[in-house]
Amino acid sequence: MTFFKYFHYAYLVFAVLFFWDTFNSWGETQAYASLALGVLALFMFFFRGKFNKKFNK
Repeated sequence: MTFFKYFHYAYLVFAVLFFWDTFNSWGETQAYASLALGVLALFMFFFRGKFNKKFNK
């Protein structure tokens, strides 16, 4: 169970990687897809953190 408690940090790592890819390939069509995936991963990080807190209560 402790694995799932810390697993939502993987979303934060992927968000950083996608934002890094966005800034490296800005001006190409791939940049917009990486930006969208980075925003989605950042949203999932905060959503899963809030959901885990609610689930543990």
